[in-house]
This record gives sequence, structure tokens and C-alpha cells, in this order.
Amino acid sequence: MKVLLASPRGFCAGVNMAVESLDQALAVYGPPLYVFHEIVHNRPVVQAFRAKGAIFVETIDEVPPGANLMYSAHGVSPAIRRKSEAAGIKTIDATCPLVTKVHLEAIQFAKEGYQIVLVGHAGHDEVVGTMGEVEGSIRLVETVEDVAALDYPAGTRLAFLTQTTLSVDEARAIILALKNRFPHIVGPRKDDICYATQNRQEAVRLLSQEADMVLVLGSSNSSNSQRLAELARESGRAAHLIDGPQDIQFEWFKGHETVLITAGASAPEHLVQGCVSLLEEKFGADVESRSVREENVRFGLPRELRQALTSFPAVPASYVGSPEKSSPAAN
Repeated sequence: MKVLLASPRGFCAGVNMAVESLDQALAVYGPPLYVFHEIVHNRPVVQAFRAKGAIFVETIDEVPPGANLMYSAHGVSPAIRRKSEAAGIKTIDATCPLVTKVHLEAIQFAKEGYQIVLVGHAGHDEVVGTMGEVEGSIRLVETVEDVAALDYPAGTRLAFLTQTTLSVDEARAIILALKNRFPHIVGPRKDDICYATQNRQEAVRLLSQEADMVLVLGSSNSSNSQRLAELARESGRAAHLIDGPQDIQFEWFKGHETVLITAGASAPEHLVQGCVSLLEEKFGADVESRSVREENVRFGLPRELRQALTSFPAVPASYVGSPEKSSPAAN
């Protein structure tokens, strides 16, 4: 067996920042430390943080007054921020800066009198937060068919934004449909789909042509991980989305000589290496690293945490690390 190890893969800069922030916050403040939604969409990461004393909540009502609360990488709406403040909760904002960019774009478009069409997936934490920024001025579309159902009056000023973790091809088709239906619609000056999502999709698109099967490390509730598996299948390859080596079924590999391994933006590198080791042990796999693009993006820790750390030594994060020395944002 030959294993192609895709790069870039795994943690992106936003996930790196959020995970390190939670690790450092637990060291500084101690448990329990509350987190609004999962810090990132990855089951093993969430389980490990639960063991350290992180408590993941879905409503502010679950957080005691005066407690420490971290907002996840996916961001929150202004209503959540107001409710936290009213309850006397001390917050640390670990929202990915690329998600914050979309929030600010929505706010600016709404101020300028635009109605906004958000391309994304209903119920996703990021989408909920973005729509909460401009309630009454934004509508969600998930498919080209949804575009056909939009009923804006003639003369309406329209703008579009996208969820950061979409399939590039899927988003492109929906944006094209929007532009065909509403020729005067405007968009952000810079693409909303994050660099890491695009890079990982590009790697799968190119490298899957050399493989018989694709393993994607990532959880089923991770939008960007799901897109990687879908992209592999669209290329005609068998693909499996797994949380870690414990999910691998050896019968998958019958008749497959070349396996591509990649990881979604919230999947830690040690799980990738666990899968590689298992295939080396079971099949004597030859492993070849294949890089299609380098990443050198880093995001600083949240302001609230940086201020707190002036009185405490920094603690190395348990899950931060890149598969390639040249790719510190190991998505």
C-alpha cells in the first residue's frame, strides 16, 4: 500500500488560536471554564477538553453568574453577547478573525441599506452568529433552488456573503445563480471562504486523482471536513470521514493500492499520525508527503486572554502543532 499524506491538512490558524486559547484559559483560570458551543467541531478535541474541566453549553442560562465563558471559533450573535454581559459573565472571545470579517461585512452592508443573502448551511453555529448580527436584513440560501425562490422587489439593493467553510465549487454555483438572477448584487471585496478551506479542498481535488481511496480525519458535524469527503467522492473515489484510527475498517482497503489521507480544519495532527501508523503496521504502507500549497498564517490570542497572561506563564497547548514545518496553520 502507498499512503499519500496531503498538505495542507488539519488545524487552520483560527482553530489553532481557539484551541490554544482554551488550553491557556484553563491553565490561568482553572476549571470549570464554560464554552459557548463546541470550541471547534471535533469530537476528540472536545472530549479531551471536557476531561480537563471545560463545560460546553448551548445556552447562556447554563452559565453561572460571574463564571468564565469562552465563545467558540464559530462566533456568536450580539444577542448572546448582551445576555452574557447582563448575567455578569466574564467572556473570552475566541472567534476566528475570518468569521469576524464576515460579521463586519454584514454590519457594513446593512448600514448602507443592503438586503443580504448569506450562502451557508442552516443551523451551523457560524451562520447563526452572522445572521444574528443583522436580523431583519439577511436571508439564508443553501442551494441554487433557494436562489430561484428569492422574492426581493425590483430596485432592492442586494449583497451576498458566504459561510467560511463551504465547498468552493458549491458556493461558486450559488453565487453565479445569484448574479444571474440579480445582476446588480454586490459581494465582499475579498472571498469569504477561508484560505484554509480552499487550500484543503485544492489538495484533495489534485491528489485524489492519484489515489484509489481517501481518508478524511474530521467529525461528522464539521462542515469543512464533510466537504472534503464529498469532494473526494465527486472525483469518483471512495472516501471515509473518520474521527481517528479506531474508526478504520480494514475491509475498506481491499483492492485499493493508494490511499490519500487528509484532515479537516479542526482535526488534530496526532490523529492523522495514528492512522498512518496503523496502516504502516497492518499493510506495510509506504508514506509519501505531498504538499500543494504552503501556509504561514497565525492569529494572536484573544485580547482578554493576552491581558490575563501578563500575570501568568504561558502554557503550551496540547493540540497545537503542524504536520509540516513550513505550514504552522496545519489545517
